[in-house]
Amino acid sequence: MTNEKLIKYSHMKTYYNSIIIEQLFNQNIRTVWNAITQLDQMKQWFFENIPSFKAEVGFKTAFNVQAPSRDFLHQWEIIEVIPYKKIVYSWKYENISGEGIVTFELIEENNQTKLILTNEGLENFPQQYPEFARESCIEGWNYFIKQRLKEYLIN
Repeated sequence: MTNEKLIKYSHMKTYYNSIIIEQLFNQNIRTVWNAITQLDQMKQWFFENIPSFKAEVGFKTAFNVQAPSRDFLHQWEIIEVIPYKKIVYSWKYENISGEGIVTFELIEENNQTKLILTNEGLENFPQQYPEFARESCIEGWNYFIKQRLKEYLIN
Protein backbone atom coordinates (compact mmCIF):
# COMPACT_ATOMS: atom_id res chain seq x y z
CA MET A 1 0.00 0.00 0.00
CA THR A 2 1.36 3.43 -0.86
CA ASN A 3 2.07 5.97 1.88
CA GLU A 4 -0.74 8.13 0.48
CA LYS A 5 -3.22 5.26 0.91
CA LEU A 6 -1.94 4.44 4.38
CA ILE A 7 -2.42 8.04 5.41
CA LYS A 8 -5.88 8.24 3.84
CA TYR A 9 -7.16 5.08 5.47
CA SER A 10 -5.43 5.51 8.81
CA HIS A 11 -7.41 8.74 9.28
CA MET A 12 -10.81 7.30 8.45
CA LYS A 13 -13.22 7.23 11.35
CA THR A 14 -13.36 4.13 13.48
CA TYR A 15 -16.01 1.73 12.28
CA TYR A 16 -18.41 0.58 14.95
CA ASN A 17 -21.03 -1.24 12.94
CA SER A 18 -19.07 -3.89 11.02
CA ILE A 19 -20.86 -6.72 9.28
CA ILE A 20 -19.02 -10.04 9.35
CA ILE A 21 -20.05 -13.01 7.24
CA GLU A 22 -18.19 -16.34 7.53
CA GLN A 23 -18.47 -19.34 5.26
CA LEU A 24 -16.49 -22.58 5.15
CA PHE A 25 -15.92 -24.02 1.67
CA ASN A 26 -14.84 -27.56 0.82
CA GLN A 27 -12.28 -26.19 -1.65
CA ASN A 28 -8.64 -25.33 -1.23
CA ILE A 29 -7.54 -21.78 -0.66
CA ARG A 30 -6.29 -21.31 -4.24
CA THR A 31 -9.70 -22.23 -5.68
CA VAL A 32 -11.54 -19.79 -3.40
CA TRP A 33 -8.95 -17.06 -4.00
CA ASN A 34 -9.38 -17.40 -7.75
CA ALA A 35 -13.17 -17.22 -7.40
CA ILE A 36 -12.93 -13.90 -5.55
CA THR A 37 -10.16 -12.33 -7.67
CA GLN A 38 -10.50 -13.60 -11.26
CA LEU A 39 -12.82 -11.47 -13.38
CA ASP A 40 -14.34 -14.35 -15.37
CA GLN A 41 -15.17 -16.20 -12.15
CA MET A 42 -16.44 -13.11 -10.27
CA LYS A 43 -18.91 -12.43 -13.08
CA GLN A 44 -20.48 -15.85 -12.49
CA TRP A 45 -21.33 -15.39 -8.80
CA PHE A 46 -20.83 -11.72 -7.85
CA PHE A 47 -21.66 -8.96 -10.35
CA GLU A 48 -21.92 -10.05 -13.97
CA ASN A 49 -21.29 -6.52 -15.26
CA ILE A 50 -17.90 -5.87 -13.61
CA PRO A 51 -15.94 -4.50 -16.59
CA SER A 52 -12.47 -5.33 -15.28
CA PHE A 53 -10.74 -6.49 -12.13
CA LYS A 54 -7.18 -7.02 -10.95
CA ALA A 55 -6.07 -8.05 -7.48
CA GLU A 56 -3.51 -5.24 -7.39
CA VAL A 57 -3.24 -2.33 -4.95
CA GLY A 58 -4.44 0.85 -6.65
CA PHE A 59 -6.60 -0.92 -9.23
CA LYS A 60 -9.95 0.83 -9.75
CA THR A 61 -13.15 -0.27 -11.43
CA ALA A 62 -16.69 1.07 -11.68
CA PHE A 63 -20.00 -0.44 -12.77
CA ASN A 64 -23.70 0.26 -12.40
CA VAL A 65 -26.17 -1.78 -10.36
CA GLN A 66 -29.87 -1.03 -10.63
CA ALA A 67 -31.87 -1.16 -7.42
CA PRO A 68 -35.55 -0.43 -6.78
CA SER A 69 -34.88 3.12 -5.55
CA ARG A 70 -32.13 4.18 -7.99
CA ASP A 71 -29.01 3.21 -9.90
CA PHE A 72 -25.85 2.73 -7.86
CA LEU A 73 -22.59 3.29 -9.74
CA HIS A 74 -20.21 1.14 -7.69
CA GLN A 75 -16.66 2.48 -7.46
CA TRP A 76 -14.08 0.08 -6.08
CA GLU A 77 -10.41 0.59 -5.39
CA ILE A 78 -8.13 -2.19 -4.18
CA ILE A 79 -6.24 -0.96 -1.12
CA GLU A 80 -4.57 -4.14 0.16
CA VAL A 81 -3.67 -7.53 -1.30
CA ILE A 82 -1.98 -10.46 0.38
CA PRO A 83 -2.22 -13.22 -2.24
CA TYR A 84 -4.25 -16.24 -1.13
CA LYS A 85 -4.97 -14.56 2.22
CA LYS A 86 -6.67 -11.18 1.93
CA ILE A 87 -8.02 -8.58 -0.48
CA VAL A 88 -9.43 -5.24 0.69
CA TYR A 89 -11.55 -2.81 -1.33
CA SER A 90 -12.56 0.77 -0.78
CA TRP A 91 -16.23 0.81 -1.82
CA LYS A 92 -18.23 3.92 -2.69
CA TYR A 93 -20.90 5.13 -5.08
CA GLU A 94 -21.00 7.99 -7.56
CA ASN A 95 -22.99 11.01 -6.33
CA ILE A 96 -23.63 9.41 -2.92
CA SER A 97 -21.69 10.43 0.16
CA GLY A 98 -19.88 7.78 2.16
CA GLU A 99 -17.16 5.21 1.77
CA GLY A 100 -16.83 1.73 3.13
CA ILE A 101 -14.19 -0.95 3.31
CA VAL A 102 -14.83 -4.57 2.32
CA THR A 103 -12.31 -7.25 3.29
CA PHE A 104 -12.25 -10.81 1.99
CA GLU A 105 -9.96 -12.90 4.23
CA LEU A 106 -9.15 -16.57 3.60
CA ILE A 107 -8.00 -19.07 6.22
CA GLU A 108 -7.07 -22.66 5.44
CA GLU A 109 -8.62 -25.23 7.78
CA ASN A 110 -8.10 -28.98 7.20
CA ASN A 111 -8.11 -28.81 3.37
CA GLN A 112 -11.06 -26.44 3.51
CA THR A 113 -11.13 -22.67 3.25
CA LYS A 114 -12.89 -20.29 5.60
CA LEU A 115 -13.84 -16.99 4.02
CA ILE A 116 -14.42 -14.11 6.42
CA LEU A 117 -16.03 -11.11 4.77
CA THR A 118 -16.00 -7.86 6.76
CA ASN A 119 -18.00 -4.84 5.59
CA GLU A 120 -17.04 -1.69 7.49
CA GLY A 121 -18.39 1.83 7.20
CA LEU A 122 -22.05 1.22 6.38
CA GLU A 123 -22.89 4.02 8.81
CA ASN A 124 -21.08 6.47 6.48
CA PHE A 125 -23.74 6.12 3.76
CA PRO A 126 -27.06 8.02 3.65
CA GLN A 127 -29.57 6.05 5.68
CA GLN A 128 -32.59 7.25 3.69
CA TYR A 129 -31.78 4.59 1.08
CA PRO A 130 -33.13 1.17 2.06
CA GLU A 131 -30.13 -0.46 0.33
CA PHE A 132 -27.87 0.98 3.06
CA ALA A 133 -29.89 -0.43 5.95
CA ARG A 134 -27.86 -2.87 8.04
CA GLU A 135 -30.39 -5.67 7.49
CA SER A 136 -30.28 -5.13 3.71
CA CYS A 137 -26.49 -5.26 3.70
CA ILE A 138 -26.40 -8.45 5.80
CA GLU A 139 -28.97 -10.03 3.51
CA GLY A 140 -26.96 -9.02 0.44
CA TRP A 141 -23.66 -10.39 1.70
CA ASN A 142 -25.30 -13.62 2.87
CA TYR A 143 -26.78 -13.97 -0.61
CA PHE A 144 -23.44 -13.40 -2.35
CA ILE A 145 -21.22 -15.46 -0.01
CA LYS A 146 -23.44 -18.17 1.48
CA GLN A 147 -25.57 -18.76 -1.59
CA ARG A 148 -24.03 -17.53 -4.87
CA LEU A 149 -20.34 -18.17 -4.13
CA LYS A 150 -21.11 -21.45 -2.34
CA GLU A 151 -23.18 -22.69 -5.31
CA TYR A 152 -20.54 -21.51 -7.77
CA LEU A 153 -17.76 -23.38 -5.97
CA ILE A 154 -19.81 -26.59 -5.74
CA ASN A 155 -20.35 -26.67 -9.51
